[in-house]
Amino acid sequence: MASFHGSQTTATLTHSPIYHAIIQAGPRLKPLQQVHALILVTGYGRSRSLITKLLSFAYAATSPISYTRRLFFSIPKPDTFLFHSLITLTSKFNFPRESLLYYRRMLLSNISSSNYTFSAAIKSSADLMTFSIGETIHCHVLICGYGLDVYVQAALVSFYAKSGHVRIARKVFDKMPEKTVVAWNSMISGYEQNGFGKEAIRLFYLMQDLGVQPDSATFVSLLSACAQVGANGLGCWVHEYIARNCFDLNVVLGTALINMYSRCGSVSKAREIFDSMEEKNIVAWTAMISGYGMHGHGNQALELFSEMGIHGLRPNNVTFVAILSACAHAGLVNDGRRIFASMRQKYGLVPSVEHQVCMVDMLGRAGHLNEAYQFIKDIPKEPAPAVWTAMLGACKMHKNFDLGVEVAEHLLSLEPDNPGHYVMLSNIYALAGRTDRVEKVRNIMIRNRLKKEVGYSTIDVDQKVYLFSMGDKSYPETNQIYLYLDELMSRCREAGYIQASESVMHEVEEEEREHALRYHSEKLATAFGLLKTGPGVPIRIIKNLRMCEDCHTAIKHISVIADREINVRDRLRFHHFKDGSCSCQDYW
Repeated sequence: MASFHGSQTTATLTHSPIYHAIIQAGPRLKPLQQVHALILVTGYGRSRSLITKLLSFAYAATSPISYTRRLFFSIPKPDTFLFHSLITLTSKFNFPRESLLYYRRMLLSNISSSNYTFSAAIKSSADLMTFSIGETIHCHVLICGYGLDVYVQAALVSFYAKSGHVRIARKVFDKMPEKTVVAWNSMISGYEQNGFGKEAIRLFYLMQDLGVQPDSATFVSLLSACAQVGANGLGCWVHEYIARNCFDLNVVLGTALINMYSRCGSVSKAREIFDSMEEKNIVAWTAMISGYGMHGHGNQALELFSEMGIHGLRPNNVTFVAILSACAHAGLVNDGRRIFASMRQKYGLVPSVEHQVCMVDMLGRAGHLNEAYQFIKDIPKEPAPAVWTAMLGACKMHKNFDLGVEVAEHLLSLEPDNPGHYVMLSNIYALAGRTDRVEKVRNIMIRNRLKKEVGYSTIDVDQKVYLFSMGDKSYPETNQIYLYLDELMSRCREAGYIQASESVMHEVEEEEREHALRYHSEKLATAFGLLKTGPGVPIRIIKNLRMCEDCHTAIKHISVIADREINVRDRLRFHHFKDGSCSCQDYW
């Protein structure tokens, strides 16, 4: 038999019986262990080439870490090839801790890195969210002269973006002499994942201008960015491009389209995509259920949830959040109770904070405040602030001021620096007519330098997203927008619209109240959309906060006066205004 020790050639190795035995075993743990025993018995336990091949299949088989480490430590003097192979393999097969462990041992062995090992180690740092380690590896990259390597730079862009440092990621990206589509994708994805959807879209347009051909991964990130900012026009263009260029509508791309259409207001189009997909995993089913839920189509969400079970798919924690949220928005309390109970009883899942929030929200919206409060009391540990926040919202909705004040004060003891809790408490006091307490809460906020979140609305017109804040006067068409909005509001009053006095009580300071309500961001965006689009074209608006009662009432009237369908996605759900009514049936 030929020698199989570390010095054997590749040709000798690939023709050896043991090598073929490893290939035949493939990524299966028990057969690999049998081949390992054969290697030891035949005296080739220190063959770096054979052990490297064995390790590659072991990681592909997601073998126990203890076993793969024993394999590695059985080699007395690991060489450059072994270290480089293991760092790359462990990163590829999602063993980031092992990848960084081998990287560290490689440094201690005074073995130099290559561009591939640097890329793999940087990826592992991103996967583990270990920013300090990634920064250190970046220093190693610069010292070793790989700072301009295209693969290393692409890995660094992805690392900084995933770590939330998008500015640093963009600096690295801009310095790249040659940008591959992978680098473009990493930067676009980084913007989208960190909440900078508009920047992701701008970068895609730049990518187009430079003639870089997008791939499927580009469109997955871009569609997510479109969903984030409500860029329906661009999202539709992407869908057309995918179809025109015969892209494979795989489960990832299909799910991105479902999410985009759902979040841009076209749940029927999302369902068309869902039905056309040949392969659907739990993520795709959950995306469609979530889409129905945010549009208030609770019964359709329930039907799909049941159908998913018929197809043999097991719901996960995210699926339960989606279906419970759908029940909450549609007032399907009995169904929600039943589904929540099934989490433990049927599927053995432990409800998380998100599920608790959904239940309190569902019970509270439906007016079951005592049951919601008891649900919170029955939670074994101290309920998360988000659970109490849902309870507080229900108290405000149903004007239970005594319980609302109690919940708000408890929330403030848990999160004394959260301005949202003070705003909600101020609102409750205002609704109860306790103006003295309102002033007291505001003074506390001023003293502690706490400011409430600024509201804004965006609207997509001709594949361009416009952003409006309250009283916004930043656009050239400002005078035209304000004159048209004043005309609309005058006609609304003639049609019976009355300004919501409760909103006037607590939105802003007294001298600004009437002006602020009239020029709320969603009203300005609505007027702009009506001016800029032709008759019959639906208006699609996204509001970053919950839509206020006054705007909700006003836009119902505007939908009649302008004879338009107006869709508003706020923080909680979709509102489809048409012919003077809203799809939420004033239940939000």
